[in-house]
Amino acid sequence: MDFMQYWQISDMVTKTLFFLLLALSILSWVTGIVRVLQSRKLATNVADDLSQQLQARQSDLAGTDAATRRLVTEQTLLKHIGRYRFASERGLPILGTTAAIAPFIGLFGTVWGIFHALHNIGMSGQAGLGQVAGPVGEALIMTGLGIAVAIPAVVFYNLAVRINRRIMYQANDRAHDLLAQSTGLVDTTKITASASQVHAATSSRSTTSETQHTSNYSNSVPKQL
Repeated sequence: MDFMQYWQISDMVTKTLFFLLLALSILSWVTGIVRVLQSRKLATNVADDLSQQLQARQSDLAGTDAATRRLVTEQTLLKHIGRYRFASERGLPILGTTAAIAPFIGLFGTVWGIFHALHNIGMSGQAGLGQVAGPVGEALIMTGLGIAVAIPAVVFYNLAVRINRRIMYQANDRAHDLLAQSTGLVDTTKITASASQVHAATSSRSTTSETQHTSNYSNSVPKQL
């Protein structure tokens, strides 16, 4: 018996489960492809986008002290990292749900098909092995369909999760670098200014000391007539 004959003898429950699995399969394939493509694009642009978002806030930080700049920088970075996490996880619940329930839907279809086949065999009064093996084997088609729907969903889910981990690593690594650069610029300016002041004071003291030493030496030398 081919699939068309099996489809003709199937009842409404089996056909409903088949269309449900077909819808889940189409949804998981579309969601998985879109999710992987978007995650790869986000992984490529996350570092540059984070730098641009922080650069756009620099004009608002003009004239503020170091503590305020650090606080605003941290809040900006955390906000955009949260947005990246939310964007990277979009569609994952669909893939996870499809991978989890598709085999059970297929199993339910198999159980229902076996029950339906045994009921028909009982009504016909023929209980031989040939009459039982055929309908039961055909009922296992639903289990195979459920597994076939679940496997791509699992693959897309794991691939998207792996890319999302790379996105979060790149975002956090770039955020630490930007925060260190922002703090380092402030500290470097202060250190440079302090060093200039110390150098100027040291030079002034050295000049004064040399002047006093020259004056004392001149006073200590006897005047020539």
